Amino acid sequence: MKQPEVLLTCDRTLMSNYHGNEFIGFGTCAPPNFIPEWFYSFLFFPPIRTSKGVPFAAPYGLRKVEAQLLKEGFSVATVSPQHLKQHASRAKVIGIHAMDPFGLGPASTTLAAILKKEPYLAKHFQALLCSSAVKEAKKNGAKIIVGGPGAWQFRYRPQFVEEYEIDCVVDGEAESALGEVFKTALNGGDLPRYYDISAKDAPALDEIPNIVGPSINGLVEIGRGCCRGCEFCNVTLRPLRWYPYEKILREMSVNRAGGLNMCCLHAEDVMLYGSRSTVPDDAKLVKLHELVMKNCDSISWSHCSLAAVAANPKLFSRVSEIIRRKQTWWGAEIGIETGSPALAKKIMPAKAHPFRAEEWPEVVKAGMGILHDNMMVPACTLIVGLPEEREEDVLKTMELVDDLKHCRSLIVPLFFVPLGRLRSRDWFKTAEMTELHKQLLFQCAEHDFYWLDDLIDLAFAGKWYVRFLREFYRVFAGIAKQKARKVEVKVLQ
Repeated sequence: MKQPEVLLTCDRTLMSNYHGNEFIGFGTCAPPNFIPEWFYSFLFFPPIRTSKGVPFAAPYGLRKVEAQLLKEGFSVATVSPQHLKQHASRAKVIGIHAMDPFGLGPASTTLAAILKKEPYLAKHFQALLCSSAVKEAKKNGAKIIVGGPGAWQFRYRPQFVEEYEIDCVVDGEAESALGEVFKTALNGGDLPRYYDISAKDAPALDEIPNIVGPSINGLVEIGRGCCRGCEFCNVTLRPLRWYPYEKILREMSVNRAGGLNMCCLHAEDVMLYGSRSTVPDDAKLVKLHELVMKNCDSISWSHCSLAAVAANPKLFSRVSEIIRRKQTWWGAEIGIETGSPALAKKIMPAKAHPFRAEEWPEVVKAGMGILHDNMMVPACTLIVGLPEEREEDVLKTMELVDDLKHCRSLIVPLFFVPLGRLRSRDWFKTAEMTELHKQLLFQCAEHDFYWLDDLIDLAFAGKWYVRFLREFYRVFAGIAKQKARKVEVKVLQ
């Protein structure tokens, strides 16, 4: 069999199914710690199953690139990073998917700043670029093209791009540009070092191909873009598009054919599926979940908004009933960001719609209560060090966290990273942390440790290895809690 000219891969932390739970993958944002690395990787990013170096599932973004290149007639294969060498000898182009290549994302920068070490995901990305497989491919004339959600980070690391001879970094929704870029690379033409795709050049729905290989944990996109316009977010700069039911079901069928009977619905706000405003469309959302649950055994959401939940509690309960016919709970990532009405009004005024920004804390409490009652488990984010944040804003956030203590959830404080319309602002640094910031961080840690046992039980219920794995996570959590308290004492002294 002729080896393909184009190989697609990603670093070791991304080629994992995270024990079937996407949120366990956040463990890759942490630096090496008191747990041996081989064991930590088993707990948080075990290697995905492969056949002759080809993974049975791959990151969704990589699958989209693969689908687009196949559609345009390229000879393409997606391979595991551990098996790249056996495939790369004849490759003319290696495409690398990057999520958080330098650990500059909010979760990674927060943990790295506190623990003073480079996170696993950055370490493994660099290891991939340093690997003998990539070096030999480069020696043989192969071009290296990097893209994905983390492409923006390469602008902050120009020396890395030069040193590791990355030929082109593609940033943005690239479906309409990929053919041109890869054709130029295959023909030995000159590639721009950075290829930026603006929001106005984002592909229309009919230009976005369906995946042809299974995605990790059955992730399926149901829409792109966001209508809320938060100042700190890149996604709000892109046009809002919702996939039709047929497109979603076709991609689900690809996952099902590959043995994945689970589905993670991906959008910036799943509750707003099919809607052109910040108010959910009841009929479309219910129909989506009826169709999806007929075609899979379990479901999760990538993201949803508390305002959409609070605006229509009956709709959320209806969706919960549909989901819980087959499972006891499901999860999503949710942005709280701040408990300050004043700050919410400045940097995310539409986050509370259809409510007023001044009502944001009450919207959060109402929404979180509805999630708790309906067995949705959120992983919530707070942003520490937002521009123009004042002491009273931090106090308001601390009050809100205290009000959420009875809501089953994780609450994760993240240092501000300049993205979206705030990309020209300064990064928040540990040197800028006040005593209140430190108290907020450990207040969140106490909340998370309080709920951890319950969340572990939910996450691994029904798995044959549940007792074995659960105890390891509990031991890890116990040691982490002790370490955190020691750090807290030092920090607060």
